Amino acid sequence: MSDGVWKPGRGFGQGTDSSDHQAHERRRWPRTLRQAPPHAPAPPVLNPLHFSTRALEPAHQFDAWQAYVASLVDIRLPEGTSIDGGFPADHTAWHLGEILFVQQRTPAHSYVRSSARLRASPIDHWYLSIPRSGHSWTEVNGEVAEGAPGQVEFRSLGQPFSGRALDCETVLIYMPRDLFADKPAVLDGANNSILSGNLATLLTDYVGSVEATLDSLSAQDLPRVVQTVRDMVVACLSAVAGQQPTSENQANPGLMERARRHIHRNLHSADLTPDALSRDLGISRTRLYQLFEPSGGVLHYIRRRRLIAAHAALSDPENDQRILDIAQSVGFESAANFSRAFSHEFGYSPREARNAVATSALTQAEPASEQKATRSFDEWLRMLAP
Repeated sequence: MSDGVWKPGRGFGQGTDSSDHQAHERRRWPRTLRQAPPHAPAPPVLNPLHFSTRALEPAHQFDAWQAYVASLVDIRLPEGTSIDGGFPADHTAWHLGEILFVQQRTPAHSYVRSSARLRASPIDHWYLSIPRSGHSWTEVNGEVAEGAPGQVEFRSLGQPFSGRALDCETVLIYMPRDLFADKPAVLDGANNSILSGNLATLLTDYVGSVEATLDSLSAQDLPRVVQTVRDMVVACLSAVAGQQPTSENQANPGLMERARRHIHRNLHSADLTPDALSRDLGISRTRLYQLFEPSGGVLHYIRRRRLIAAHAALSDPENDQRILDIAQSVGFESAANFSRAFSHEFGYSPREARNAVATSALTQAEPASEQKATRSFDEWLRMLAP
């Protein structure tokens, strides 16, 4: 008689052997197991853009690094440090389509993204900074955020900031504002935040797993990676926004984003003027000018966005519009004015931009990812969002 207790080699409350039990289980389940069909792995598509100052003479390293990051920040050496001592820095960028993933290593330095730099640069992306080593201190509007390993910094390139960093190794992720078009208030209210807690840990872990597989990601992987990063950032920032009191500077955090989106939707319109924009947004001209002052003014911002949209059209191999038609589609009535503004913004003419695309089309033996890698990091940043 069974004692009702499981014993090795016996079923619960039964006197059967384990072999009998296993045979019974085999009869219950199908004899053939369904398995995933075999398939060849998709080929990797990412071709990183590498830059390092290490091969240069020490006295030339700092100037080379400053030139490389000039569209982002101006940098300085710590007090008492000589330029002759060298500035060994490394930078590897990966273009994932809608975000840029950067692995960076730099010596101690200070950095400034000034209002003048904002006026000279069309870049206003959000970015994450995930320190692997070292510390940094970044000030925005009088508030300082300290970055350290285990934390995640979140910041806008559309606002001035300054700071300093020790010798550090950092992962940076640059993300266009359009990626968060449905969450403007959450993001604008969290500028210059330090993310921490369980959600930030999950984000850091996921970024680390992406970093380990960058050289093997396929074209099918990229949209999923971008979407996951985007959703995790929103989750982290929503938690931060829920913990922070609303300040006077954040009274209407979505206003700037609404203004940007309105401009992007109406680039083609001749009626896209400060008066019309302030009327459509329901704000005064004075408030509108204050919003765009860090970007060099509202008219300057509109013109830059029109030029970026035109560049994207000229760089599209499937776009066979005439250059004049493209210029008019983004609000330029004069071909001469468009050509001058385009050349001033990008350093080459609209015709040269179109010819570069035609040349690439004649050399299809080179994969698209490799063609993209021939561009500079500055151009990657500029073209990240239309």
